[in-house]
Amino acid sequence: MTAVRVLTGITTSGTPHLGNYVGAIRPAVAASRQPGVESFYFLADYHALIKVGEPARVQRSTLEIAAAWLACGLDPDAVWFYRQSDIPEIPELTWLLTCVASKGLLNRAHAYKAAVDRNVEQGEDADAGITAGLFMYPVLMAADILLFNAHKVPVGRDQIQHIEMARDIGARFNHLYGEHFVLPVAAIEAHVATLPGTDGRKMSKSYDNTIAMFGSAASLRKAVLGIVTDSRLPGEAKDADTSNVFQLYRAFASAEETEAMRESFAAGIAWGEAKQRLCERLDAELAPMRDRYQTLIDDPAGIEAILLRGAEKARALAQPLLANLRHAVGLRPLLPTPASANGGDSGTATSNNTKPPSFKQYRDGDGLFYFKLMAADGRLLLQSLSHASPKDAGVLIATLKRNGSAVLAHAAGEGVRLAETVIGHLPEDVAFDELAGAITLLLAAE
Repeated sequence: MTAVRVLTGITTSGTPHLGNYVGAIRPAVAASRQPGVESFYFLADYHALIKVGEPARVQRSTLEIAAAWLACGLDPDAVWFYRQSDIPEIPELTWLLTCVASKGLLNRAHAYKAAVDRNVEQGEDADAGITAGLFMYPVLMAADILLFNAHKVPVGRDQIQHIEMARDIGARFNHLYGEHFVLPVAAIEAHVATLPGTDGRKMSKSYDNTIAMFGSAASLRKAVLGIVTDSRLPGEAKDADTSNVFQLYRAFASAEETEAMRESFAAGIAWGEAKQRLCERLDAELAPMRDRYQTLIDDPAGIEAILLRGAEKARALAQPLLANLRHAVGLRPLLPTPASANGGDSGTATSNNTKPPSFKQYRDGDGLFYFKLMAADGRLLLQSLSHASPKDAGVLIATLKRNGSAVLAHAAGEGVRLAETVIGHLPEDVAFDELAGAITLLLAAE
């Protein structure tokens, strides 16, 4: 079964709070442990530059957010966990996509339109104070997603448009240059809670109403005691469903604990006691993670090493695709084509040295399906592993035709015989470079 790729970006513009934990970190860490899922999590520091003009804040936020995800149980060896700015293929792909993205599409982006509307309302020039970064934000986001051919992107409803724009841009590129990108879909998690802040509005840095995830126990208690409540006295029944205290408690409590707290509200629990119970419940979940978080924060070099390993792992996927995209748009070495290598002008090779190899599929006596790559002179260049169906074999052939030479070249650079361990095996008289060159020739011929 083909794994589903799920990609999540976290903008490095602030300190993680309980809303981030309940709405994003906790469900994402749980999802990363599901079978059949390939999870990608990245620190979106390029995106942060659009919102934040304080370099020290971007750097500190990167440290804090990385430490928060790791403290909450994210396993960097089981997922792709990397910093956006460590992947140079992202800005390069952003430019390739910029060259096909419609300006009219970008004009309709919610964030840009909102900024223009504010200027107009205040009697300013429509584009006053609006950077190209804000305008191009959707293209950078599309590059984040399309570079790793993510199938799903968990987002809030306010971000659905960006996923739709990524689909539009990817589809346009595919139309012009061939099928290179999976078109992603927005994954709206309806059951994920949106926490109220201390003032009752949605918990957000913009409202300055957050409760920090990993503040001290004392600062946690102070923040909880500051939650706005109504004026009902001890002994008076209280409406749990409209209470900020209850909503926060429910996000961290079991079903049994939640029902017991609801009964206490109906019985007239005092606000002070309700807040004390909330403090205890929050601390029970956060204290163990708080200790891990502090250990991580105290070792920034360790986090840096984790992010760099994550970048290397991510680039192993990004580099082959980007090499294929560069070829597709015409950014190619100035080498002779198969026809011109022989001085021909018909576009058809006339020599076994320049004629492309060919894939041949067949079903063997064991009932399984195989393919092999044959040179023009009849030599066997690659023998595949067995496959349960002709479709499975065909998918792998298509992958090799699409970006095989780049994949093989990258693998060879690391000393990994990908052709043997994943695809099949090479005959003893076939060098790895020869196989890569044969697939490049095949791609050029097509």
